Amino acid sequence: MKNSSVTPFVKWAGGKRQLLTQIRERMPETYNNYFEPFVGGGAVVFELLPEKAVINDINKALINAYKQICDDPESFISTVTHLDSEMWEDGKKYYYALRERYNDKLMKDEFDIELAALFVFINKHCFNGLYRVNGKGLFNVPYNNSRKQSIDVDSIRAASEYLKHVTILEGDFQTACENAKAGDFIFIDSPYAPLNPTSFEAYTKEGFDIESHKRLADLYDELTARGCYCMLTNHNTELINELYGNKGYRIDVVSVKRLINSDASKRVGEEVIICNY
Repeated sequence: MKNSSVTPFVKWAGGKRQLLTQIRERMPETYNNYFEPFVGGGAVVFELLPEKAVINDINKALINAYKQICDDPESFISTVTHLDSEMWEDGKKYYYALRERYNDKLMKDEFDIELAALFVFINKHCFNGLYRVNGKGLFNVPYNNSRKQSIDVDSIRAASEYLKHVTILEGDFQTACENAKAGDFIFIDSPYAPLNPTSFEAYTKEGFDIESHKRLADLYDELTARGCYCMLTNHNTELINELYGNKGYRIDVVSVKRLINSDASKRVGEEVIICNY
């Protein structure tokens, strides 16, 4: 499929927009089904638009947004437009009121159109588009002083049309890849391994710890044994090189800009693109 108007509807930590060219250059020439167990903002799947795709994420609010946009784009557009059009006498006060409303719905497990609209609104109006929750699972990123429009209506409609042909899952990455077979392509963009092994920023209250990275490396080996084409991206760290090195995998180091670090001098780094073919 080709549709230049399909673009990510949220900004996501570690999103791969800046690596799309390098990813395309390293893709297998042909493959059957496409799997993306950590879809995040969807930069890669919306760039490739594979005809047979399975996308997944453990973040329930994120996947709810995908599903609501897929199933009822017009209601989603209407709800977000209403949020954008409310009188903002005090932008900061308005943002924090909506953030409180969002967290209240999270605590009540109200995964509906309104939650999806609030999710996208706060993503566009919080600091650097970062999704971060505290120990209770409550979103706690501050306001970014922006009053920009939350969505591009044409892009939402195009995304909805494409997503109607996609299998959308919510859960563990291992479960998401259960049906992957020989000849399928799995693009793996897991949460980053910490540059400092003693630190970690959780995007979901479940977190993604060292043991998760080890379990993912085992899955990568298993998918390789099944005959799947696998590509994985992450920070160029000692842990990642330990987990995937000396196994015959191709490991390419690429330079990237860190878009979320608050210290501009630290917004340059290295990532690895690891392929098993």
